[in-house]
Amino acid sequence: MRDRTLFVLILAGVVLLVILNLPEPVSGRLKGFVRDAVAPLQLLVVDISRQGQETIKLARGVSQLMSENQRQAGEIARLRLRLNELDKLEDETLKLRHLLEFRNRTPRRLIACDVLGRDASGWWQTLRLDKGANDSVHADMAVTTPEGLMGRVISATARTCDVLLISDPKCKISAMVSRSQAFGIVTGNGVTTQGQPVCRMEFINVDRRHPVQNGDEVVTSGLGGVFPKDLQIGRLENVKVNDSGLYAEAEVVIAADLGALDYVFVVAGLSPGAPSATAAGPAAEAGAP
Repeated sequence: MRDRTLFVLILAGVVLLVILNLPEPVSGRLKGFVRDAVAPLQLLVVDISRQGQETIKLARGVSQLMSENQRQAGEIARLRLRLNELDKLEDETLKLRHLLEFRNRTPRRLIACDVLGRDASGWWQTLRLDKGANDSVHADMAVTTPEGLMGRVISATARTCDVLLISDPKCKISAMVSRSQAFGIVTGNGVTTQGQPVCRMEFINVDRRHPVQNGDEVVTSGLGGVFPKDLQIGRLENVKVNDSGLYAEAEVVIAADLGALDYVFVVAGLSPGAPSATAAGPAAEAGAP
């Protein structure tokens, strides 16, 4: 095997020497023949080299594109998060502006409160606020929102207070219908099967000339000394009148959204000229402790 390899190498060397020593015309034709024979192979090598370079450039471009896509995806996610934060901030700003406008237009002195939590034993019964005796908050003060009445303070510590919601059956309110001035007692009626808090209103000695109707607005009457006059409670639904026409009862759809309370106001005093309490008023409004 070694002898054959050596023979081939010697033969190749002899052939190379012969070619190099050939006359110029013969060697020129031979070189031209070799060049022509090798040219396709050279072209193939050049084409492969170019394709390799293009592939490397393409791979680098794809890598850069992927990096740029990842960077842009991260930037888009950051911008979306920022947009959500701005939307929440805008909603919060509008809510606070709404509360400020309500506070500025009401003639009563209001104490702004944050809702700290709710009674776990009854979502629609009581909640806790971040103001207490140190802020002049005490029991039997009305608590309202810009949309309407939502309850009364039942107890207070130095820094917090508990509020009984108007949907609680223990809460009773002396109320009247704005349109007809018909008086009655609004009592909490818990929640519906859909989870909506409701009240009911009972009327005695209804004026037949001004009957109560579905859709009538219900407000506080101001009697009793707990709830100032003209705080909106809600609207009547499912009005039922007995045969005599003197007694009626109805459901009251509460104006305030008791399920979405973040900020509320404790009413610190009656409006100027508000009616004084009557003997029967306190018993009607105070309800069970």
